[in-house]
Amino acid sequence: MKFLTNGVVAMGFLAIGSASLAAQPLQKLGKGEGRVDIVAWAGYIERGATDKKFDWVTGFEKASGCKVNVKTAGTSDEMVALMNEGGFDLVTASGDATTRLIRGKKVQPINVGLIPSYKNIDPRLQKAPWHFEGNTHYGVPYQWGWNVLMYNTKVFGDKKPTSWSVVFEEQTLPDGKSNKGRVQAFDGPIYIADAALYLMKKNPALGIKDPYELNEAQYKAALELLRGQRKLVGKYWHDAFVQIDDFTNEGVVASGSWQFQANILGSKKVPVATVVPTEGATGWADSTMMHADAKNPNCAYMWLEHSLNPKLQGDLSAWFGSVPAVPAACKGNALLGDTGCDRQGYKDFERISFWKTPTSMCKTQNNQCVPYHKWVSDFIAILGGR
Repeated sequence: MKFLTNGVVAMGFLAIGSASLAAQPLQKLGKGEGRVDIVAWAGYIERGATDKKFDWVTGFEKASGCKVNVKTAGTSDEMVALMNEGGFDLVTASGDATTRLIRGKKVQPINVGLIPSYKNIDPRLQKAPWHFEGNTHYGVPYQWGWNVLMYNTKVFGDKKPTSWSVVFEEQTLPDGKSNKGRVQAFDGPIYIADAALYLMKKNPALGIKDPYELNEAQYKAALELLRGQRKLVGKYWHDAFVQIDDFTNEGVVASGSWQFQANILGSKKVPVATVVPTEGATGWADSTMMHADAKNPNCAYMWLEHSLNPKLQGDLSAWFGSVPAVPAACKGNALLGDTGCDRQGYKDFERISFWKTPTSMCKTQNNQCVPYHKWVSDFIAILGGR
């Protein structure tokens, strides 16, 4: 036995990255360091504090001896900033953060030979481009889903919204009142893609083929749409629990959201429902990635294996309204039910425009796309009314 530079124990040698598992000798982890520090989306790592039925931390801590410490983040930009600061072992990163983390060398290659359950991951995700780059694994798929339109059923009655226009354009809602000041939008530069997705159907002459790959003219059209929306939005959201309160107490009646918020609101008897409008939806596919300087790599690898447990995957899917990365989780889970995965989009993978980091080098617009740093500065300007 010997210790590798990252603190992981191996028998023989430890192959890093995506080398063939068949070529690797028996591998195992050393003793856990006693803790693992994770940056995660709200609701992603539960220990039963909100609902005792949802707890996939307590058992892990007892079995592994690794105490789980979680720092929640509300946006991908916040996650990138926290990983840049350091002090964390893992992050549950969406596709609009993963590329930046990989190319910024803030995350390390993942040795899937130390994660026996990796083979059980949905084949559509095992080598997805947002975490598999340069023939190397940099993340372990966790959950995925789409950004749904959540609306108040008392306001809309039997005329449920069918288009994202309800949050992008001023209009009278079925209750006879304007939507102005009663709708929300996501507080993050990646939301520009939601505007672009809407414009793909509303104005096909723009020639948008991918909402994350926009040339100057397409990008300008998306910004103009968002500037108009700014006059309608009462408040932008990025904290799921704040949005839950806004729908409960602040008169918000429609917004892009996650199924997670709708599930919580539904459990509190707040009259909301969700729909995927005719224009489709953006979405997220999250991968757990390990910091390049992780201080607790053994506990981190233990968590990565634990994260793929079908019971955890199914419980999390039921809790968050997402789709498991492990298809076996879709059956036999009492909390999710055998129709839960289909209800939450399992068969609609190809319809979702998954978050990714916009770059200037883009296939659909002859490598003349507006890069993400421009999205950031311009979105900030829109929030400021400019």
